[in-house]
Amino acid sequence: MSFETPLPPFNSSDPAATFVSASCLELMMIELVPMAYRVANEVDASASNGATAGHKEKENGAGSGEKAKEARMDEDEERDAVFYRLEALGYRVGQGLVERFSRDRPRFTDTLDVIKFLCKDLWMLVFRKQIDNLKTNHRGVYVLTDNSFRPFARMSTEAGGQAVAKAQPFLWFPCGVIRGALASMGINATVQAESSELPGATFQIKSTVTKP
Repeated sequence: MSFETPLPPFNSSDPAATFVSASCLELMMIELVPMAYRVANEVDASASNGATAGHKEKENGAGSGEKAKEARMDEDEERDAVFYRLEALGYRVGQGLVERFSRDRPRFTDTLDVIKFLCKDLWMLVFRKQIDNLKTNHRGVYVLTDNSFRPFARMSTEAGGQAVAKAQPFLWFPCGVIRGALASMGINATVQAESSELPGATFQIKSTVTKP
C-alpha cells in the first residue's frame, strides 16, 4: 500500500473535480459550533413551548412557566445535544471523503495501514497538513497528535480566558470525521479528543470491531 499524497480535488483530469476555497472551509468549521448550539436550543425551545401549551390547557396557565423552565435543557444536556449534532455531521463527511478519495486504492488489510492513511492522506485533504505524531499500544488504541490543529490556529490564547475549554466543542466535528472515515474502511471505533494547550489537539481512537 502506497501512502503517496493523493491527487488534489482540483486535478483538471478528474471529471468529477470540484473547487473549494480553503478559507471558506475554515470559516465553515468555525461557524459549525455556534450553529449547532443555536439549532439545539431552537429545538429545545420549540419542545418547551409545546409542553407549556399542554400545561395551559390543563391548568389555566398556573405554574406553566415554571414547568417550562424545568423542561429546558441543563448545561450537560445542551453539550450532549451539540456533540451529537456535530459528531453526526462529521461522520457523514468522513464517510464521503473516504468514498471519494480511496476509491482507486487497493483495499486495506491491516488496521494500522488504515490509521496511517488517516494520518497522512485524509488529514492532508481536510487540514492541509499531516498528523505530527502517531502512537499505538498495538491492542486497538491509537493516539494521534496534531501540534498545530488548523481550526485552532486563530483562536485566542490569552491567560485566564478559558481558551482550552472554549475550544473543546470544535473537536467534536473532527471526531466524527475520523469515525466516519474509519467506518467506511471497515473499522468500528470510538473517537475522543482533547487539547491541553492551543493550538495542539490529541485524538484517541479505540477500535472495537474490524470487518473481515
